[in-house]
Amino acid sequence: MRRLSTGYCVATEVQARATSADDWRLTRLIDQLPKPVRSTVRFLQQPSRRWLRLPMGVLLTFGGLLGFLPIVGFWMLPIGLALLAEDMRPLRSLRSRVLDWVEHHRPDWLAHGTRPQ
Repeated sequence: MRRLSTGYCVATEVQARATSADDWRLTRLIDQLPKPVRSTVRFLQQPSRRWLRLPMGVLLTFGGLLGFLPIVGFWMLPIGLALLAEDMRPLRSLRSRVLDWVEHHRPDWLAHGTRPQ
């Protein structure tokens, strides 16, 4: 990795640009959530919350795999994977592909200021 004069690594800058393309789509989807859920997700997305995001992502993912049981559900799986994608590079590419699909097949989900019915 080459270092820039400001002290940042080039790889870090490239990675930040790659994830920023997904940020607007992810932000729009989060804006569609109910207010309490939206604030919780934004809280967990903060870089300083990694210590909380990783265990929550693992627990939600395992709960989603047990979705056939009462109380837990399959809805937990994508939320858990989305939380883990913040910190795991292979899941980031999966998240990017999912957001590409949403942008292409369900653009109304990304509409600004509207909620899907």
